[in-house]
Amino acid sequence: MSDTKLKRVDLIFGEYSNVKYKVLADTLKRTNEEILEDLLESGLRGRGGAGFPTAMKWKFTAQTPGEEKYVICNADEGEPGTFKDREILSRVPRKVFSGMAICGKVIGAKQGFIYLRGEYKFLLPELIKELDGYNEFAKSIGLDFPIGIRLGSGAYICGEESALFESMEGKRGEPRNKPPYPTTSGYLGKPTVINNVETFVNVLMIMRLGSTQFKLLGTSDSRGSKVFSVSGDTPIPGIYELELGMPLDRFVDEFGDGDTKAVQVGGASGFCVPRKKFKDTVIGFEGVPTGGSMMLFNSSRSMYNVLHNYLEFFEEESCGQCTPCRVGCQQLRKGIEAVKKSEKKSLYLDQLLKLSESMKLTAKCGLGQSVANSFSSIVNNFKEEMIY
Repeated sequence: MSDTKLKRVDLIFGEYSNVKYKVLADTLKRTNEEILEDLLESGLRGRGGAGFPTAMKWKFTAQTPGEEKYVICNADEGEPGTFKDREILSRVPRKVFSGMAICGKVIGAKQGFIYLRGEYKFLLPELIKELDGYNEFAKSIGLDFPIGIRLGSGAYICGEESALFESMEGKRGEPRNKPPYPTTSGYLGKPTVINNVETFVNVLMIMRLGSTQFKLLGTSDSRGSKVFSVSGDTPIPGIYELELGMPLDRFVDEFGDGDTKAVQVGGASGFCVPRKKFKDTVIGFEGVPTGGSMMLFNSSRSMYNVLHNYLEFFEEESCGQCTPCRVGCQQLRKGIEAVKKSEKKSLYLDQLLKLSESMKLTAKCGLGQSVANSFSSIVNNFKEEMIY
């Protein structure tokens, strides 16, 4: 990564061939072992935020016995401040389909599905049109891997992979106990690979460019580029593709308004980084990872209000299945309200921080577990705004 300025990249949205599905067709001629080796060598990690190595997920699923397997594209982009998957599906859907088809070949799946966020229903007409073209192409070359679309209903919890499977199966969207993991028991109890929209596109780009060229971007721990949704107090909001591993201070220099006091990295479930830590914070898996959301706040913003809004969101979106999340979100919100109204002393914030850490350890899924990220980072760095 350059030490002078942020490097803009055009990997995800750039054109790569005048011939439809050429890279896919070429990749299908390769062996599964060659494809997995390229992915492993590339260092690609999931772009949904968790960062699990893509090659390992595919390899585990491929090794699981079973004639019926599935590939799921998680397009349930419900994290506040994130809108990059919408843009990818709007502009380069063929790259997504191609990445899914490559996965289908590697793991031996005969069916793929895109789980589309309910609020993105407006994308359906164009997506279906593009899918018809893909399915015709697949049929023409003898590729037995049709792709369909399943529409969500606006539940944030269904972005969690096992809750997504429940929703697809016509059940209430609630997280499952783990193990078993999707690689052995996913959709309909069958071995399943579920990846983010952006991850599948990166797979196709690695197949086109090769792992060596892909690794020229990013760092040793965070290979490649990332699509960021930039919003908040910025003069240039929008979608930007940048190298992973960038220092946050350079990001703020480029996208801030000159008075940025905090950046929420990764949406409501991510971490709030204050101005004093911009220089020492790296955006990547070796620092602060993100699914793509970068929300900037300037000095006019109340961080108490920001945190209060996040807690209201979590309280509303909790499925209510486990006590730590169902009760914990409510108590955190009521707690900061009581401190703000001087009904509780400021020391009560320490008890709330302990509660958030308990939720991180005991909540059933990522929703309850991630509440502590924004809560602790905002309370610890902006405690005075929680009190006065």
